[in-house]
Amino acid sequence: MDKETENLPKSIPGKRIGIVGGGQLAKMTALAGLQLGCDVLVLERKSEGPAVNLASHSFVGDWDDPDDLIKLAEHVDVVTLENEFVDANSLSELEKAGHTLFPTSKSISLVQDKYIQKQTLEKAGLPLSPFRKIKSREDVVEVAKGFHWPLVIKARRNGYDGKGNATVNNVNEIDAAWDKLDGDKRTLYVEAFCPFVSELAIIITTSRSGETAAYPLVESVQRDHICHIVRAPAPVSAEITARATDIAKRAVTAIGAIGSFGVEMFLMEDDQIIINELAPRVHNSGHYTIEACVCSQFENHVRAVMGWPLGSTNMVRPAAVMINLLGQSHGSGQPTGFNEALAMPGVHVHIYGKELSMPGRKMGHVTVLGETLSEAEQIAQAAANVLKFGASE
Repeated sequence: MDKETENLPKSIPGKRIGIVGGGQLAKMTALAGLQLGCDVLVLERKSEGPAVNLASHSFVGDWDDPDDLIKLAEHVDVVTLENEFVDANSLSELEKAGHTLFPTSKSISLVQDKYIQKQTLEKAGLPLSPFRKIKSREDVVEVAKGFHWPLVIKARRNGYDGKGNATVNNVNEIDAAWDKLDGDKRTLYVEAFCPFVSELAIIITTSRSGETAAYPLVESVQRDHICHIVRAPAPVSAEITARATDIAKRAVTAIGAIGSFGVEMFLMEDDQIIINELAPRVHNSGHYTIEACVCSQFENHVRAVMGWPLGSTNMVRPAAVMINLLGQSHGSGQPTGFNEALAMPGVHVHIYGKELSMPGRKMGHVTVLGETLSEAEQIAQAAANVLKFGASE
């Protein structure tokens, strides 16, 4: 045993969970695991991070190094992920060594390359915007002849919060988009632009036994490709809700999902529903479930990967609104306006504990429950307005 592991605390057999990644998603998952009596161990590339202080032990290592993954796996019963960027081939080495991983490396391989993800969903007969593989700038021009402008060029891997997408309205915008996405070095693909009227999302949790739990369908409001507001339940008809839920369930089945998965969708003017993309993990659109649902997406994820029965996804109040707290500038990771926000009745404040703020970086969120969406959103927005990140220390 090396020095890093010789002082590990004794764990409870059957209740040891390892998380690859130490950000805010790992932190909220760890909190849910601790509540259920789990020991939580984290593998992170740095010695600090939102989940590190909560973990029974944290390993510093490379997510993509099979040896580092196996080092984590050797001390837990189940390994899970907080993001889809860990190389699927490295994860498969963990499984070959006899360790348990959920979601599996196969599921991650079908999701982390977005072109392969779209192919998988297309084969399952699910509704998508037309898409094509591209290798050059000239390929974009050829695709446009069939899809028409505008087009969306996307990185096949490692894109999130708009970092990996570029919309092009004509031939003259291709070069700038190609350079932005580093197309000479990264593999890209193209999708037809989807003229949606609103964006919908849902969390679907699937357990090791095949049990499935669907959370309420939500509406998400995006600005600059970053989620700003989540409204639960989505203000759409019961028929649209049922159809979107069915599509999402079929999508996670096609991927072989185990755990909580986020499914993002577009609602079109004619009420058609198009899948945007899947996230093989707990998702920003489900943060509201911590206070708003009987069992949060994080708790149900832990239950699912540990092989335990799933909890109720019912909301405890008729409406909930979650607003992301983003960094305004470079500076402190601690917000100003903290006391003022806490003094507002009904406001649930979550600060992720990141050391530094950067423009657009997710630093926390607030959630408010209410009898109506408008009531909850008004209070949540008031709290978000006073919480500012980036003040100089």
